[in-house]
Formats: sequence, structure tokens, C-alpha cells
Amino acid sequence: MYYSISGKVVFYEEGKVVLENNGIAYELGVSANTLAAFAKKGEVVTAYTYLKVAEDEMSLYGFYSKEEKAMFVNLISVSGVGPKTALQILSGIDLQSLAIAIVNGDAKTLAKVKGLGKKTAERIILELKEKISAVGESESSDGFFGLLSGEDASKDEVVNDAVLALVSLGISKTEAAKAVSIARTKSDKLENIITLALRSFDR
Repeated sequence: MYYSISGKVVFYEEGKVVLENNGIAYELGVSANTLAAFAKKGEVVTAYTYLKVAEDEMSLYGFYSKEEKAMFVNLISVSGVGPKTALQILSGIDLQSLAIAIVNGDAKTLAKVKGLGKKTAERIILELKEKISAVGESESSDGFFGLLSGEDASKDEVVNDAVLALVSLGISKTEAAKAVSIARTKSDKLENIITLALRSFDR
């Protein structure tokens, strides 16, 4: 019903942003990331929205990007994951790391999100792994989560080797993939990529 709303930020607090458009104020449930992007009164912003309709309520949620909205919709499609839990997940881990963790079956990383148990993390992976992978591989996915689209690490042999090297040192595959993807933008040589990635863990 509502694809997006552009309006002036008139109020915000943890988990909530209010946008005013043509005399109508819209209260949006938001993640910590969206709150950080919109937390400036008087500024005009565009929120991509999702309307949740239940028997006893109608709730509107807002997102700073199409990708965050898409992940939210995917998360609430999982059995036992409602809007509040989905926002909590989006607040506790960045989108790229979340997508990589799901695709890699990394329940340990997901379970680090406050309030998210191991069983729920495993259910998210079970129900979304193939879906997120398929979207990431699609050329029409609007660069869905970056690393899973045109920048997919699996299509770069140097990146794959670097990730395997870090994993062999005891670093989780999710953290290794993220560090290597950043290092890859600075160098084409395997040795340099591994060195740069390792340095990022010393900060």
C-alpha cells in the first residue's frame, strides 16, 4: 500500500521516527540503523515503508534503504519472527554481515544478536538461505547486499583463497569474508589482501 514516504523528521526516539508530509504525521517503527540515518529534526528524508496489518492493529515500519526493507520482509516471513524481532536483528548486525551469515549457515554469528536464540537463528538460516542466495545471484536485484551480487566473493578466486586462509587461522567465515571484501578493494595480490584483512582485526 505504501512504498515509501518522504517527509520532515518531527520526532524520533529509540525504535521510532515520525515523518510529517502535507500535514499528516506518520509514525514509523525503525531499526537502530534507520534511526541513526534519520535522527535529525527538520531534515526531509525518504523512508521505504512496510505496512503490517493484523486483526487488532495496523503498524507502519520505515527503512533507510530498499535492501533493509527487503531483509525485514524476508525475516518476518520466518516462522516465529515478528516485526519487533526483525527490527532487533537489523539493529544488532549490519545488512552485509547478516546476509553473509545466512548464506554461510553461520548460526553462531546470528545468535550474537541480543535476544536472538540459537534455535531462532538456525530457523532463519534454514528458511532464508536459498532465498537470499538466489536474490544475491540475480542481476536484477539492485545490488542486493553488495557482496552477494556483482561483488560475490565466490566469483573471485583470490578472495576465496584469502577467506580460506583466514578461516584456517580460526577466524569465522562470515568475519573473514567481510574483512577480505574490504581488503580486496585496496589490492589485487593475495598476500596483501590477507595482510590487510588481518590488520583489520587488530583495531
